[in-house]
This record gives sequence, structure tokens and C-alpha cells, in this order.
Amino acid sequence: VQLVESGGGLVQPGGSLRLSCAASGFTFDDYAIGWFRQAPGKGREAVSCIASYDHRTYYTDSVKGRFTISSDNANNTVYLQMNNLKPEDTAVYYCAAGLYKTARARTYDYWGQGTQVTVSS
Repeated sequence: VQLVESGGGLVQPGGSLRLSCAASGFTFDDYAIGWFRQAPGKGREAVSCIASYDHRTYYTDSVKGRFTISSDNANNTVYLQMNNLKPEDTAVYYCAAGLYKTARARTYDYWGQGTQVTVSS
């Protein structure tokens, strides 16, 4: 099983980034994919998740209207489009795969290595 994140980087406030999570080694259509983030000195926070089987989504309140999650089942990839980024979005972003679309990290079975997102002028 492998989850590989990409697309992180340094961006100015108000800018955009698109994160990708490429999955392999399991039946993608049976799983939900979640994006979590962890800022220095803080706990891991659920950002967004999507169920590959029905494309239903979840967003934490602080990113609603700014972030969009989508799933490309043909290519086993989930994207997180992040617009109007704020300094408080700075964190390491992780994608994870689990059988249920939840905001609880412990329900996810597989995790990627993370990608750094830094929002700063």
C-alpha cells in the first residue's frame, strides 16, 4: 500500500495550491481518502475527506468555501484544491485511506509521508 502526496510548497497569502494524493496497493473504490494537517506544536487536524465510492465530502469549517476535494477514480488519485490560502493554513498535509469517511484520524489505515504547505509573504 502506498499513498504519495505532492503539490506542496511556499505560497503568498491569497494564493492557491493543489495537492495530489496518488494511491496504490488497495482497492481505491472501496476506500475514503482524507486530508489531514499538522502545524508545529499542534495536533493533527482533519481538513477534508471524500468517499471514493459515492464522492460524498466533508470539510472542516475553517476551509469551507476555500478548499475543494475531488477524486479521480480512474487514476486512483485524490486532489485538494486550496484557494485563498491563509498563514494559518501552514502545516504538513497528509493524505490517508480508510474504509469510512470520517474526520477521526484513528479510523484511517494507511498514511502518506506528508507534504509541506507554507503560506507566507
